[in-house]
Amino acid sequence: MSPAPPSNSIHNKTSVKSFKLKKQTRNPVSEWVRVEGTHEAIVSRDVFDQVQKQIISRRRQRRDGTTQIFAGLVKCADCGWTMHFARQNKGNHPGYFSCGTYSKKVDECTMHFISYNTLYAYVLERLQFWASIAQKDERQLLERLLQNGDKGRQAERKKRESELRKAEKRRKTVNDLFVKMYEDWSAGRITESNFNLLSERYQAEQAELDDKIAALKSAMENDKQSAEDAEKWVKLIRQYSEITELDAPLLNTLIEKILVHDGMRGPDGVREQEVEIFYRFAGKIDI
Repeated sequence: MSPAPPSNSIHNKTSVKSFKLKKQTRNPVSEWVRVEGTHEAIVSRDVFDQVQKQIISRRRQRRDGTTQIFAGLVKCADCGWTMHFARQNKGNHPGYFSCGTYSKKVDECTMHFISYNTLYAYVLERLQFWASIAQKDERQLLERLLQNGDKGRQAERKKRESELRKAEKRRKTVNDLFVKMYEDWSAGRITESNFNLLSERYQAEQAELDDKIAALKSAMENDKQSAEDAEKWVKLIRQYSEITELDAPLLNTLIEKILVHDGMRGPDGVREQEVEIFYRFAGKIDI
């Protein structure tokens, strides 16, 4: 399911069929003709370029010449270190992930073991689930994402709006007081000593209020960006209508990181383990 570069298609200039050999003879790549803009892009150019950079930086060739599709994505939920991939010496086991800190024999974390097959199956199921919902009702999924993110943000947003109104009102009051104080000093109604003392206080409060107002506006702008990012992710996942397998481009396009918690066995002997997926643009989706 690797996404092709946006708006590009590659055409072989000629293809000569040999009736004796029964096979296609392809011209050298140098003789191919690239035609821009013949197909609608699956992902935007910015996302495509970003994903390619991440794949290059994350995918390091292993000793056996292979690469790992989850490279750089899987993190330990406790220490934050990248999970280390290894294969078992016996049998045809596809491998497993363990905490990078633990793998370095540092007594600062635990193994956080998870098999490749378990992780692969879970991530595939989650992506198929979201892709299916996006296909059925893109708008409904977006609303669910925004509601999910707004559980804590809605109250916080109202609080910020209230604080912003109060801060801007107080700043206007301080500015008016400063002007009146200057007029009083000019008219000789207050001494220069009192003027200097009050001036320092008002200027300090003005600077503090300016910083607070800027921080509140920035936080409110981030809330707006979060809504736009959620819409980007919905449009992105909707492009993948039928996900049957995972590969590095697909994973890096849709997922920012995967946190693996330490597994625990319950009284019944069943091992349970939490895995958190943080999606590109949308973050963790708790619905």
